[in-house]
Amino acid sequence: MKTPILILLWLYFGFTVGAAEKIPPSAEEVIIDLNPSKSTVQFALSAVLHTVHGAFKVTGGTVRWDMVTGKTSGQIVVDVKSGYTGVGARDRQMHEAVLESDRFPEAVFSPDRVTGQVSMEGESQVDVHGILRIHGHDHEVTFHGKVNLQDGRVTASAKFVMPYVNWGMKDPSTFVLRVSDKVDLEMSLAGTIR
Repeated sequence: MKTPILILLWLYFGFTVGAAEKIPPSAEEVIIDLNPSKSTVQFALSAVLHTVHGAFKVTGGTVRWDMVTGKTSGQIVVDVKSGYTGVGARDRQMHEAVLESDRFPEAVFSPDRVTGQVSMEGESQVDVHGILRIHGHDHEVTFHGKVNLQDGRVTASAKFVMPYVNWGMKDPSTFVLRVSDKVDLEMSLAGTIR
């Protein structure tokens, strides 16, 4: 009589424990450490006769992301002083008159939430909301882009139009040369999941 009861208890608890081990955790928080050597911010500024292209280096960053709630924290840091277009005189003007990079050497993006259906493997479309601190001021922004999670690695890309003149930076236009008061930014980020 005792043996069938023990077998039934073993079967019940054995299956219950086995099933519990297969239940995924309720919250999926990931910590992403950016790889500066594989991350960049490129820009394009429209002018009358041509478009000026250039880039900035990403110096680093760590982002904590709860994939269930979308809540996000951390920072992504861009070296404003690293900005270049390949033309020395133009780069000097950009740093001295527009970016004032000696006074404001970094731009920092602090994300606070991610929205969109995210797959743990492969590419997903997301919106990342947060605060961008640039030129001494905070601006609420949303970046629309893609994130790809694969084998513990993360790549992300996003585009954003920054109204730099409205944000307090000088318009470098002259009587002869007119440029847009907005600049197109394209971020390419790469990192690893802890």
